[in-house]
Amino acid sequence: MNIPAELKYTKDHEWVKIEGTIATVGITEFAQGELGDIVYVDISTADQELSQHAVFGTVEAVKTVSDLFLPLTGKITEFNKSLETSPEKVNSDPYREGWMIKMTINNSSEVDGLLTAAQYKELIGK
Repeated sequence: MNIPAELKYTKDHEWVKIEGTIATVGITEFAQGELGDIVYVDISTADQELSQHAVFGTVEAVKTVSDLFLPLTGKITEFNKSLETSPEKVNSDPYREGWMIKMTINNSSEVDGLLTAAQYKELIGK
């Protein structure tokens, strides 16, 4: 199971890459494995300011639809448009090609509440 050490994680199985005041967000390899084949990613919150833990979109697999929760308070600035035609990138490359959104971070102190890779491994029992 790939759980990159340089990323942060949420209990809702999102990963977060922090670069200054910009965060890139996607779902973890564990999450996509649990969901199965991803057939659709719906992010309709671009250019919106949302609070931490707010639903920012959904991911649809063959048998289920799951909400996506914003890991930090901020404004969604970009959606990975390649997922509109190739949602399977979330399965094949969740940490690079399968990223979902980029956002500006409004409250950097919230980053301290995210999980480290070791804490996330413990959460999922790996």
